Amino acid sequence: MVLACQNISKSYGTNEILSAINFHIEAKEKLAIVGINGAGKSTLLKIIMGEEEADDGIVTIAKDVTVGYLAQHQERYYNQTIYEEMLSAKQDVINLQEQIRQLEKDIEVLTGKELDNALERYARMNHTFEIQDGYSFESQIVGVLKGLGFSEEDFNRPTEELSGGQKTRVSLGRLLLSRPDIIILDEPTNHLDLNSTAWLENYLRTYDGAVIIVSHDRYFLDRIVTKVIEIDNTTSTIYHGNYSYYAGKREEIRLSKYRAYMNQQAEIKHQEAVIAKLKQFNREKSIKRAESREKMLNKIERLDKPQETRDDMRLILTPDIESGNDVLLVEGLSKSYTASPLFTNVDMDIKKGERVALIGDNGTGKTTILKIINQLLPKDSGRIVLGSQVHIGYYDQEHQVLHPDKTIFDELHDAYPAMTNTRIRNVLAAFLFTGDDVFKEIKDISGGERGRVSLAKLMLSGANFLILDEPTNHLDITSKEILENALNNFSGTVLYVSHDRYFINRTATRILELTGNGLNSYTGNYDDYISEKEKMAASSPDSGQSSTVIKAETESKQDWKKAKEEQAKERKRLNDLKKTETRIEELETLLNSLNEEMSLPENATNSVKLNEIALKQAAANEELEELYIIWESLSEE
Repeated sequence: MVLACQNISKSYGTNEILSAINFHIEAKEKLAIVGINGAGKSTLLKIIMGEEEADDGIVTIAKDVTVGYLAQHQERYYNQTIYEEMLSAKQDVINLQEQIRQLEKDIEVLTGKELDNALERYARMNHTFEIQDGYSFESQIVGVLKGLGFSEEDFNRPTEELSGGQKTRVSLGRLLLSRPDIIILDEPTNHLDLNSTAWLENYLRTYDGAVIIVSHDRYFLDRIVTKVIEIDNTTSTIYHGNYSYYAGKREEIRLSKYRAYMNQQAEIKHQEAVIAKLKQFNREKSIKRAESREKMLNKIERLDKPQETRDDMRLILTPDIESGNDVLLVEGLSKSYTASPLFTNVDMDIKKGERVALIGDNGTGKTTILKIINQLLPKDSGRIVLGSQVHIGYYDQEHQVLHPDKTIFDELHDAYPAMTNTRIRNVLAAFLFTGDDVFKEIKDISGGERGRVSLAKLMLSGANFLILDEPTNHLDITSKEILENALNNFSGTVLYVSHDRYFINRTATRILELTGNGLNSYTGNYDDYISEKEKMAASSPDSGQSSTVIKAETESKQDWKKAKEEQAKERKRLNDLKKTETRIEELETLLNSLNEEMSLPENATNSVKLNEIALKQAAANEELEELYIIWESLSEE
């Protein structure tokens, strides 16, 4: 064991965040911490790192174990170049190298005992230098920087000139090069493109140390972690497996609790029906038997009905009007900054109903293309034509379309002044903003909350052409799934930029890859794109880094397809189960109604009516019994 958390608890005022969190991690183990936004994941990491104090509990780190931590937001940067920043992670090795070189000079003039001692030190120092990869640290730096998406031309750029995302990548590279015994990463893929994310996956999978990851990237977690810690309603649950195992096991546990609840409810209703019937007989013996059963029923420890999910946001995307079949035509689009071309000769033709994912390396200009289409930036050359009746709804990853000094309420009210206050509150409640939360200012809320505000505005826009820039950034996993379902059910057209492979796989009908030579189009989702790239790589032996990425992706392709088949089968089973549960509730309501009808005074002497009711009761009970059997069968599959 290299790290353990024992009964970690944390509250902010009366708001309890963590309650008695317990888990440990072994050497070389890969662990994920998951939960909805605000569950306390980042807070737990800060407590482990000593950046925040727990109200109760102990964090134990084994003796001589080193820990490296990458926070979501980087606040400290050095006035050095990118390469110098990487070198600083290897300062101990560099110092040792200088000592060895100095000792080599000393040995040339030493004699006798002093020479013998110097040669012994020289041998020890060289051995340590070799163990610490002293002979390869420079190539390691180059490999890490290129793996994280930096070109050799970037190596001498000052870090102070970099964007926030680039600085985060520099911090990640420096952390990886320091090779601590435990790596702790908080949303490490937020600023990585697809190639860099695949590179990081392979690096962490083979890393000779422990790894703790907080991430909403389901594809990423599936390929790395062997243990999942879920934080839900302040408490933690441990699952031994990857993300897919966790998701399946969690649902299995929920169904087990639901089955126990349903069985108990069935037994309670049966006993209540028997008691009611005995009382109806209105005889001394039957009344005593009814009272005896009531006492037994009152002693039963009632199970609470499990919640199927949390109170999720409700996102329904509906166009106000239909567009024509031709939605967007782009021809010869080019853009440069300070005489340096960002992209040239970009052509795209998007038709109604398509869901198109625009992918490519960081810095190739994907976001710029979206902004040019939305007339937020000027183009250098080219032609952009929107089709008939096209109404654009734009989601900006930086949420610059939101006004930082406005409240959440005013953001919607000012955008849609004809909407009543009640309607605005109802919409915000659908996106999990209730009570005084609606009066928080945009500048004071989290990235995930800003994302939900932007999605609320998008839903109200009634647009038939959605242009989305990294829509899953800062969304928790459940919210991502809700967005995926909303887009798949959307009757309009979608163009989006995303690095979330799981999201692309579930939503895209076509992929456009932005390269230095324009756009390459691939029909299908992310798996289809990888398959096509694999065929291209097979015909081109010298494919460089991209072939490594493709190989990494295709390793799990068959598992992914099998998982998709299993997921489809599981969705059908859950759908059948839901239909069965609904019918059971309908029949139980019917039986209650029939019981009331049976007890009406006007029916007491009407034998024909009573017989008719009895026949309906018998039929309902017979169907109900069959449904219980079906329900149990579906639940146990």
